[in-house]
Amino acid sequence: MKINVALSNGYLPDRFGKYAPTADKLHDLPIRSFPIEISELPTDTAALALTLIDYDAVPVAGFPWIHWIATDIAVTNLIPENASALENGMTQGKNSYVSKFLDVDDPAIFEHYSGPKPPTDHEYTLTVYALKEPTNLPKGFYLNDLMRKTEALALDSAQIKIPSRG
Repeated sequence: MKINVALSNGYLPDRFGKYAPTADKLHDLPIRSFPIEISELPTDTAALALTLIDYDAVPVAGFPWIHWIATDIAVTNLIPENASALENGMTQGKNSYVSKFLDVDDPAIFEHYSGPKPPTDHEYTLTVYALKEPTNLPKGFYLNDLMRKTEALALDSAQIKIPSRG
């Protein structure tokens, strides 16, 4: 299994992160998810899941920052741009903006893609899982729920690092 995200000059294109145009932001946070190309899926793949985590956030936030988690994505070779907003049957979980230490009270932010806004250049870890069956997790699940399910259901996974400008 392989995944790819097209970069611009070695970074995530601006429209998906900190330098997104106003039309692609909500509460000054980037909300337009980037396209993900997927190839060489196992033949028995019944659904996909993904995580987008910023491990470079540990020195800033004290923990890895979850930007996007989703599951039960229909099998495809392309998760299209803005898929998080369009949903298209995928189930999305809670990102780090759900934290009780932040003043974000909008599921359009904490249960969808919320793109990078690093203070300096960061690398984001995108992992896509090929699942032998859907997880059937409810909307708004947490990362630990997804990890337990993917541990049991993953046929394969692929991971890449995506640099984003600070």
